[in-house]
Parts: sequence; C-alpha cells; structure tokens
Amino acid sequence: MDKIFDIAIVGGGIVGAATFYKLQQHFPNKNLVLIEKEDQLAKHQSGSNSGVIHSGLYYTPGSNKARNCVLGRHELVKFSKEHKVTHDVCGKVVVATHEKEFKFLDKIYKNGLENNTEGIEKINANQIKDIEPEVNGIAGIWVPCTGIIDYVMATKKMVDVARGWNENSEVLLSQQVKSIENQADLKIIKTQNKTIKSKYLIVCGGLQADRLAKSDDIPLKERIVGFRGDYYELEDHAKNKVNNLIYPVPDPAFPFLGVHFTRMVNGDVECGPNAVFSFKREGYNKTDFSLNDSLDALTYRGTWQLFFKNASYGINEYRRAFSKKLFLKTLQKLIPSLTMDDIKPGRAGVRALLLSQNGDTKDDFRIEYTSNSIHVLNAPSPAATACLAIGNDIKEMAIKNFALN
Repeated sequence: MDKIFDIAIVGGGIVGAATFYKLQQHFPNKNLVLIEKEDQLAKHQSGSNSGVIHSGLYYTPGSNKARNCVLGRHELVKFSKEHKVTHDVCGKVVVATHEKEFKFLDKIYKNGLENNTEGIEKINANQIKDIEPEVNGIAGIWVPCTGIIDYVMATKKMVDVARGWNENSEVLLSQQVKSIENQADLKIIKTQNKTIKSKYLIVCGGLQADRLAKSDDIPLKERIVGFRGDYYELEDHAKNKVNNLIYPVPDPAFPFLGVHFTRMVNGDVECGPNAVFSFKREGYNKTDFSLNDSLDALTYRGTWQLFFKNASYGINEYRRAFSKKLFLKTLQKLIPSLTMDDIKPGRAGVRALLLSQNGDTKDDFRIEYTSNSIHVLNAPSPAATACLAIGNDIKEMAIKNFALN
C-alpha cells in the first residue's frame, strides 16, 4: 500500500524548513514529507543572501514583515544558541552621507521604535567613526540587535531536529514537482520519478511560487520576477576596513536596501548586492538565460511598469553590474579609502519579487490557502530572519483550515 503522508511541504529553503520544524514540533505523531528539487537544502534564496539577521528597522509598523521579523529574530537567535548554529549578534550602522537622506533616516528610526527594535539610537559622525573607523558619514543609526548567521546551516539544523521527532517523516531531495492533483481527498504530487500522496499540502516555492500555485489551481494575477544581486568581496588585506555591518540609508522609491558591507560568519566581507533584472529565475551568472523565464517576465505588464517607474535607477544598476569601477564608486560613498585593489568579484543571488500588474512590488509577506493547501506566494527579505515566525503562522493556519488535531 502506498504511503500517505499527513502533510507534504514543497520547498527546502529556510521557510520550508522552518514550516517542517514547527509542524513536526506541534504534531510529533504526524508523518510529514519535505520535497526539494535540488540535491541539497537552501540552494537558492536562503543560501545566496547576505546572511544578515535583520532587526525590523525598515518595515511598515503593523505589517506582517515588521511583526514576523522581530518575533522571528528573537526565535532564530534562541534556536541558534540552543543548536550551535554559527551566528553573531554584532550590530550594524545605517549611515547617511548627505543631508537629503536625513528625512529617510528619521523615518526608519521611527519605524524601528514602533517595531520594538531594541537598543537603536541615533549617532553622529564621531560615533560612526568609533564603530566603523573607515566610514565617512554625517549621521546614522546604531542597531545593536542586527546580526549575521549561516542560513544554510540553520536550514539543515531545523530539518535535522524535526526529523528527530518522527522517524517516519521524510526529506526527499532531487525531486522537482512537475504537477499537483486533487484525487479522492488527497494531494497527488508528481515529480520526475515519484508520486507522493498527502492529505494536505504546503508550498514554500520561492522563485517558483507562482508556477506551483497555478499547478495547484490557485488563482494568481501577479507573477514572480527574478532580480539578480551581484556581490564583491574585500581582499584579505582590506578586510580590516569593515568591523561588522554597514548600510546606506535606503531609497524609499526602490524595493531594495542598497549596496552594503557585511562581515560574514566565516570572516569574509561582502559588498553588495546590486539589483538587476535576471533573464533566468535561478541564474547566478551575468549571462545566464532561460527563454521560458524571460518570456514569462517580459510578456508581463507588471515587469514593464516596474521598468518604466525605475528606468534611471535600473540603468545605473545594470551599468554597475558590468563595471567594477562603477561598483567601487558606490562603495566609496561609505568607505572612501577603498581602491580597485581592495575588491574582487564574489558570488550572486537571485531574489523573487511578486509583482502586481501595475509594477508595484508586493511589499508584505503573502500566504494564501484553500481547504487542503497553503501557498507562500511572497516571502522576500526579511523572510530568512522571520522564518520561524512565518513557520508558526503557517502552522496556526494549517491547524485552523485543515482542521488538524
């Protein structure tokens, strides 16, 4: 007789792993299966971001992002301490380099206070120098509760801990979901070589979230569009120019935080990322191309609306993507002493944006459900920081809508 799982979770990024963890913790006797198309967990957004534990400074008070970031941060740090996941709550500075940025600096400071981002304080140019001697800024915010973490390690640890609660639960790697069907009160999930049966389905699909939703007959007007972020790294001789985390004041007209400096948990220092349209959803090289992904994005009205609204910004991002000199110039706004010899090309990541038809990015987390499935449709930054809080929300949603007991 075919095995029938109680709940199947598609997507082995950190949100899928946290959901697996939270559900198994609450239901140790239910048999769960986590399905991941790659040969390892956290292969895409979760393992290709800047590794920051976000504080909750940037997000609209009262939003799911704000609430889950703060709750999730506390829980993630606690989990990491208990399970020896490499992390460091080292703090960061947000730096204004021009007076025109003051009003935005004030806005995110007020956000931070409303979002209970503990310990934040406004600092002056001298205080910035005390924290980051190489940085030239005229005002800033000190955010002591921001940290860094190994998100790949965290993802794997959540799954390992969860599997320890029920030996009948499974993790299936290298299994790409090809179709989702409803059949006699079961979800039939077909991969390239397996048919998996489950009473309920939860999808944390990241860059493929819209396609998986459509496969499950979830009506969705919006579309996922990928944006690649390229990083540079500091050469060994220049790593002492950055102590921890250094961020610019974000441009509120654009959905990304801007190029920043991050000391990683392994001691490397990354600079970036920029943000350019990706011609392949999972394309990490500048020349990667997928005809299907490109057609999906470029035949969508929302993509062009976003381009038109941010034309000059987007052109500058593209120029910088192919010019080390221009990338350096951006970095020098924060650390003027950096030279071409101090930086080298690093890795890249791709971020999923759920774009509305008018080109607006869906700013908040978005989760939708039916009687037997839940879909995480939009989980941009700070989803990795917030993963355990999101996982808890999904667990509560599953209890309520799936009538689990």
